[in-house]
Amino acid sequence: MPSPYRDREANRFTARAGRYASVGANVGGVAARMAMSRLFGKEGTTNAAALAEALGGLKGPIMKVAQLLATVPDLLPPEYAAELQKLQADAPPMGAAFVKRRMQAELGPDWSNRFGSFDLKPAAAASLGQVHRATTKDGQKLACKLQYPDMQSAVEADLKQLEVAFALHRRMNSWLDTREIAKEIGERVREELDYEREAKHAKLYGAVLRDIDAVRVPEVYPELSTGRLLSLSWLDGEKILGFTEGSVETRNRIAQAMFKAWWHPFSRAAVIHGDPHLGNYTIFRDGGEPAGINLLDYGCVRIFHPRFVGGVVDLYRGLLENDEARVVHAYEVWGFRDLDKEKIEILNIWARFIYGPLLEDRVRTVADGVKPGEYGRRQAFEVHQALKERGPVTVPQEFVFMDRAAVGLGAVFLHLRSELNYHQLFEAEIEHFSTEALTVRQGQALDAAGLARPV
Repeated sequence: MPSPYRDREANRFTARAGRYASVGANVGGVAARMAMSRLFGKEGTTNAAALAEALGGLKGPIMKVAQLLATVPDLLPPEYAAELQKLQADAPPMGAAFVKRRMQAELGPDWSNRFGSFDLKPAAAASLGQVHRATTKDGQKLACKLQYPDMQSAVEADLKQLEVAFALHRRMNSWLDTREIAKEIGERVREELDYEREAKHAKLYGAVLRDIDAVRVPEVYPELSTGRLLSLSWLDGEKILGFTEGSVETRNRIAQAMFKAWWHPFSRAAVIHGDPHLGNYTIFRDGGEPAGINLLDYGCVRIFHPRFVGGVVDLYRGLLENDEARVVHAYEVWGFRDLDKEKIEILNIWARFIYGPLLEDRVRTVADGVKPGEYGRRQAFEVHQALKERGPVTVPQEFVFMDRAAVGLGAVFLHLRSELNYHQLFEAEIEHFSTEALTVRQGQALDAAGLARPV
């Protein structure tokens, strides 16, 4: 149900102006030092640490943007990416009195009577909101995600500063055109503010993964949800890092569930979870044994046009069969433009890295002997150096979160040190694939969830 208080907080000038000032002062000062250091060839870890400190002190959505930037391969110098990846989304929680006011704003003055219980102390705090334990009137356990106030103003202010940072990046690094990256980040972060949309994402995933026993999706409670309050069933589970030293059978079972959670919705509904970090899933047990994953967060979900999925399959098949025409067609479907033979070869460096585990029909780890800290670094450096000579290249908007999801999922497999035949797992997901059939399936799934079909 819509909140009568929503318009009062949305885009307030004072909140936005204050955010501009704090973000601009902190980031602007570091950016100036970065520019001078780059000019005199002395860029290094000191400025990188200063940038991380400036962003970390702000909390809120700018941290989410910073963490996202750090996952886009070679968008930032390695020392900057390393510092930004250390940031944790741990905004100070709202106190009990503030939570009561926020809940009243969303559900009305009798809000507490609509729950069996509601813990005013948050179970978790993140960049855009915090999660509270609660129960329904009949005792069902809930996870209630409550958004912080003034987040729309904060997001718009942060994205404005992101535009400034990207403009600076384009002037310093003409090999990469970041305009489409900025556009995609802006659209996805704005979507994360809309909890009604996130509820639809959860409903979509629940339908697509209904028959996958190894992946659990929470149920949405629409009568206890609004645009800034999302009530889902509470899924009991354990952190994945507690299983990294388990038996190879356990680690492989978890990795297979993770693979299914990401690639099955992609191949069946052209949708992907764009935020595969360790806080977005837990492990559930069955009969005492780890059996699968709970997929918890649906704010950062990317819905693709079916032709984009066709491009993913075409690139895979093209690399597998050394079919250059199919590879080029895939890049063009994704939105890469002005490609020549040299640029295609450069893009293939990264493509062969991302697709590497899928192309080899054998049991292997994702890293396959490469140290985790060096995973992908050599390929990113090669791409960087080659594009400096042959660039610029514009990264298409749809490609950004696909690439991020692939890199993030690979990082999970690195943590688990899983030993699987990823080729056969992927082949099972794309068996009998056709863009036409996917278009029909996606349309049915999106209609049922109340989501618009991609243009």
